[in-house]
Amino acid sequence: MTLGNFRRRRSRRAIATLGAALIAVTALTSCSSDSGNSDAESGTPVSGGSLTVGVVGGSAKDSLDAHKAVTHPDEARVIQLYDRLLEMNTNLEPEPALATSVTSNADATIWTVKLRDGIKFSDGRPITVDDVIATYLRISDPDNPTNGTASMKTLDRDGFVKVDDRTLEIHFTAPKVNFKEEVAGYSSGIVPADYDPKNPVSSGPYMLKSFTPGEQSTFERNPNYWRDGQPYLDDVTIVDFPDDTARVNALLSGQVDAVDQVPLGQVKVLKQNPQMKILESKTSGFTPFTMRVDQAPFNDPKVREAFRLIVNRQQMVDQVLAGHGEIGNDMYSRFDECYPSDIPQRKQDIKKAKQLLKEAGQENLEVDLVTSPVAAGFVEAAQVFSQQAKKAGVTINVKKVDPGVFYGDQYLQWTFSQDFYFTHGYLSQIQAGSMPDAPYNETHWADPEWVTTAEQALTTVDKGKRCELIKQAQKIEYDRGGYIVWGFPNAIDAYATKVHGLTPDKSGIPLTGYRFRQVWVSE
Repeated sequence: MTLGNFRRRRSRRAIATLGAALIAVTALTSCSSDSGNSDAESGTPVSGGSLTVGVVGGSAKDSLDAHKAVTHPDEARVIQLYDRLLEMNTNLEPEPALATSVTSNADATIWTVKLRDGIKFSDGRPITVDDVIATYLRISDPDNPTNGTASMKTLDRDGFVKVDDRTLEIHFTAPKVNFKEEVAGYSSGIVPADYDPKNPVSSGPYMLKSFTPGEQSTFERNPNYWRDGQPYLDDVTIVDFPDDTARVNALLSGQVDAVDQVPLGQVKVLKQNPQMKILESKTSGFTPFTMRVDQAPFNDPKVREAFRLIVNRQQMVDQVLAGHGEIGNDMYSRFDECYPSDIPQRKQDIKKAKQLLKEAGQENLEVDLVTSPVAAGFVEAAQVFSQQAKKAGVTINVKKVDPGVFYGDQYLQWTFSQDFYFTHGYLSQIQAGSMPDAPYNETHWADPEWVTTAEQALTTVDKGKRCELIKQAQKIEYDRGGYIVWGFPNAIDAYATKVHGLTPDKSGIPLTGYRFRQVWVSE
């Protein structure tokens, strides 16, 4: 990684060296300060200034595509460039954005969108219902799949009805009960009918100024943005940082103003620095170990259960997360109102794990675990789990690869690996990662009983019945799924005291959902 304008000032090695020195000085000389958990006390927003943000991950495969974000830098970029019809607030409640309302008929097969008056793209053209139609045709295109293609498979692509200049009916061939959450997701940004992802026109708070994949991207204020007074900043620069230490060092040395995904071992040091603040949010995001259920040894459910019993979850939270999180129970979407919290908490049971491995003919098992520094705690979790597995006679070879390799041709093909997800409701999550046609089905999960139950839940309008189906589906994954959901990490970010407007966010998306439109700086 090179750092664009940073490259002219210092090499990455120099930044790392300076940052290491700053860490040492901070640890020795700083007294404790109030890092806070939000910046609500910082007063009235002011316009102007620049923000430079260090974001974990990124590679030469970085993208500006509104509907194909994969990494954290991708996600940060699309949130600057593209607004959605609705937006999730920090409490995971959908709120109006480009649309003033999104409502359904009784059986959730027709959703009516009312667009806000006077909204424009960055080039001055009005945002119309035709642009919304073009956006959802692109998202749902089976010949050019996007993050949302699988979740929009019941969209009637010929069934859009333009009621008037600002009102659109979107028709589905089956009930679409979670449409509001889908349209509020960062992969549902509205783009013009003639959209070119290489030369994007913005519907969001910023528009593209420059972009170098694997290095950095810079955005400048969209003069036609619809929110009064926002964005406050003149420009935002997002810098890729695959290396955790380099990212924090850049913050400590003043090379960047904020960083996401603070390495948990450095939280205490940053809290002691009076020039820094920590932003910590409890989320439902998770970083599971992923076991391919269609490949040996994980095609045997006994092996998968054994691996879930090997994990000491509290030790993972204490060591990997430094206590900044909560233990998991091999189920996700814990903030979903239908989450089955009554299912007994799974605990480490080495004796039973050994028994299951023996029954499976996998005593003294040896497997590779592919990891990469693409999210906080990834590599550390792999290392701790490999140590825990030794008690069960299992040898786990941790294979650390570059982010570009991790998300390269082998992504979604690794036999045993990891991934990360932000907070989603269960139905949206399974359409992203667990349904057979999901874009990120790392485990190749296609259990027939689970698929039938999940598909019923996706089209069940009655909330009580839908919750029962979701609980049944969660229990099936708990028993024999391909994930080890060992914990729910808190989102921990850091920023300089001159940065304001950041608040805790349940979504798990770092730095208040990367909503830099609401950030301002003081000198």
